[in-house]
Amino acid sequence: MSSHGRSNLPQQLTLQEQTALLQKIRGWATELGFQQLGITGVDLGEHEAYLQKWLDAGYHGSMGYMARHGSKRARPQELVPGTLRVISLRMDYLDPDTQALEILAAPQKAYISRYTLGRDYHKLIRKRLSQLAERIEAEVDGGDYRAFVDSAPVLERAVAERAGLGWIAKNTMLINAEAGSWFFLGEIFTNLPLPLDQPYTSKHCGTCTACLDICPTAAFTGPFQLDARKCISYLTIEHHGSIDPVLRPLMGNRIFGCDDCQLCCPWNKFAQATDEGDFRPRHGLADAELVELLLWDEEMFLAKTSGSAIRRIGYERWLRNVAVALGNAPSSDAVINALLQRRHYPSPLVQEHVAWALQRHGAIPV
Repeated sequence: MSSHGRSNLPQQLTLQEQTALLQKIRGWATELGFQQLGITGVDLGEHEAYLQKWLDAGYHGSMGYMARHGSKRARPQELVPGTLRVISLRMDYLDPDTQALEILAAPQKAYISRYTLGRDYHKLIRKRLSQLAERIEAEVDGGDYRAFVDSAPVLERAVAERAGLGWIAKNTMLINAEAGSWFFLGEIFTNLPLPLDQPYTSKHCGTCTACLDICPTAAFTGPFQLDARKCISYLTIEHHGSIDPVLRPLMGNRIFGCDDCQLCCPWNKFAQATDEGDFRPRHGLADAELVELLLWDEEMFLAKTSGSAIRRIGYERWLRNVAVALGNAPSSDAVINALLQRRHYPSPLVQEHVAWALQRHGAIPV
């Protein structure tokens, strides 16, 4: 340490100073609400080749951004020149009162992926990462830091696996043996030569295929292989156009994302409930009626999704998704009347999916 209580320049840190600094960083991360922190280098091993194989198969669908950044996605030092280490962190988000299975079993209600029921996690985690980087910067001269939360071409699950936070499972999610998979990931790219953590080098899924078997749309082409074009999360969030009519009946009441492959995972018996207030469900969206949601006007949609990741899909795709779910709901006067009120909404995309739903209920000719 220098006479001012700060460490030397990053390249001048001794191994003892690196270790002591890392202990401090872990403590600060815990204070900021992160449950785990790991350190990896810039070599992501086989993950670059796996990404290219996935892209070559066309499994990314219309997510052109997955291919647009080339090698930067798998090479942190190209994304942020000078990067020596990536600090990978996880933060639990599961609400203790969530009733996911009950909502899925109630076809008149809307199922929204559990991660997005509270405030937009990007904002909260990015703020915490920035606070952590500021503490490190106050401790070390000459450090460079860039924080990312699902906001740049970063293979965050690959980084987390290399940093020892868990393994990439058959459902392509990251699983931690002590915490399951209900958590967010964030990264700090830095030029600090911090000691490396041991990566996960083996998968602990065994012979279990629960996640592959339960997928409503059979989006898994095999273990560790997801065809996003059939994934409900992709269809309801990333996809901008018409949803394949063959897939619509399989989507059930899922209007934003899908959690089935996590809900069935045996490792999630170890998942820890969050105590972050911002991750708690808001606006009644954890237990909302589909009819009510379809009848929201755009002003109501914007008000109810303020500060939420849901808003990113916009009102038009919101109506598209809810219409599909209502097409899968039990027939009733309320369902049919709500769909009829949206039949002539000035969007060909919405009209198409509302007409499909009405046909399912026999309310208009096929």
